Amino acid sequence: MPEKILLLSRKPLTERPLHEWLEEVVADTVLVTVPAASVKVRADVRARFLDYRTVSNYQSWSTEWAAECAAREHRVGLVASSSEDDVLRCARLRDRLRVPGQSLESARAYRDKLIMKSAVRTAGLGVPRLRAVDRPTDLIEFIQAVDLPVVVKPRRGSASIGVRILRTGADVTAFFASGELPATPQRSGRWIAEEYIDAPFFHVDGLIVDGEVAHCWPSQYNSGNAEAAQAEMELSSVLLSPEDPRTALLQRFSADVHRALPAPPFPTSFHLEAWIPAAGRPVLCEVATRTGGALVAGTYQDAFGVHLSRENLRGQCGLDLALVGQPAAPRRAGGWIVFPPGRGRFDPPPGTCPVEGTEVELRMAPGTLADGPEYAAHPAATVSVHADTAEQVQDRITETTRWWAEECRWTS
Repeated sequence: MPEKILLLSRKPLTERPLHEWLEEVVADTVLVTVPAASVKVRADVRARFLDYRTVSNYQSWSTEWAAECAAREHRVGLVASSSEDDVLRCARLRDRLRVPGQSLESARAYRDKLIMKSAVRTAGLGVPRLRAVDRPTDLIEFIQAVDLPVVVKPRRGSASIGVRILRTGADVTAFFASGELPATPQRSGRWIAEEYIDAPFFHVDGLIVDGEVAHCWPSQYNSGNAEAAQAEMELSSVLLSPEDPRTALLQRFSADVHRALPAPPFPTSFHLEAWIPAAGRPVLCEVATRTGGALVAGTYQDAFGVHLSRENLRGQCGLDLALVGQPAAPRRAGGWIVFPPGRGRFDPPPGTCPVEGTEVELRMAPGTLADGPEYAAHPAATVSVHADTAEQVQDRITETTRWWAEECRWTS
């Protein structure tokens, strides 16, 4: 008899068709999700699941409680997560339910940036100089040790929410004045401070099996995520070419990082971010056991014929995977752009994008009133970009960014 599965996911079923991805076990799956997940989905889809439960506030602890009640009611034997917010939540559930999967130790190592980078540094790999910050004096002492600029970020944050880049004394004053770091902390273990790394920024995406990288491919960002969000500018990415020496370098680095951390026992997708300074030794920004955001999954699928979120869930549920070996090269070069919301009413460019090899999707309705991006990769529009070479992709990203800047309006 197959194990019953508890699955947490807030993504729309039109975007992540769980009923299709997990077709073999959907009748044994309890899905905890949000009401909006089934919008534009046929009425019979919900009935395919063993149980389909919705929660009103997905981020609250009430979701974890609802999931545990459902799990005990149905006596589930597996718990699967589909997003970064659920990694620790599902690990806690597994621990209390005594079912296999990614442990609390592993989940904390992949979510808590202090634990993560301490383990990676112990393994002899590159990480920024860093320090846990609980009180203002911790930050002051760290600045005295490394000098400005420094980055202050939540240890378990995502999407660059709450990240502060402190470049000047005035920035430090403003951060202290915000009250986010009180003299007497209400909750310790929240913040981490790091030296600022000014170097080209990359991400590596793929799948790990038994703690080893089964396949992955690196891409280069145009900017740091926090920098793009704070500057309210586009964020873009290009798959590196097979001939680029940084491709093999980042693949090896990714393998070494995962070996330094307590591995999940089941196959999971991963998203790693790193800098390569002038010395050529990669420096870890962070790594997560989930699929990258923005258009990472779609670009990877176009390049290698496999959807990382599908593989992530099938791996956790003990199902067969579509790809288990390292491809020599992408099927075609690719990349993407996220254009963030501006300030005012959205008046998108008229007509279609004139740049060859681009697919533009509006993520906000024309006329929507916006007040800038709320997080890194917050989209007003996204663009998939394809070409024969990585250089051509970059050229098309540059052309498309120019077209958007000239034609898009945010009116008062």
